[in-house]
Amino acid sequence: MTDVMTKEQRSKTMSRIHRQDTSIEVKLRKALWNRGYRYRKNYKGLPGSPDIVLTKYHICIFCDSEFFHGKDWLVLRPKLERGNNPGYWVRKISRNMERDDEVDKKLLFMGWTVIHFWGKDILKNTDECIKVIEETIFEDRLQDIELDEM
Repeated sequence: MTDVMTKEQRSKTMSRIHRQDTSIEVKLRKALWNRGYRYRKNYKGLPGSPDIVLTKYHICIFCDSEFFHGKDWLVLRPKLERGNNPGYWVRKISRNMERDDEVDKKLLFMGWTVIHFWGKDILKNTDECIKVIEETIFEDRLQDIELDEM
């Protein structure tokens, strides 16, 4: 699979990929805000600077793009190995996935609940993503109530 863009075109395309305030993050944040949830964005006080942090509920939310975070890795990897600069891309995405796991473990150890959403799920099913967050909040509140009763 060869690249259909020139090196300059690819460079320009890649330079437009942002680390924060991506369309998927903004869409999920707006939906949360409209439901009355207040949050911190790209909270640097926690490992991995989660995209959205509901500090009141100790929930960290990551909005992951399918490509850079290795969705369907068993399908994606062989495609990358046939493409341009396969060593770089396989290493980069593998390391991203490892880092995601490391950050999740640190956050869980610190007592935070971690939720990951794929970008296309946020864009196509925002209400379902909000529902997952609300169910997580409800479950955490139930656990708190049960602990208080003990």
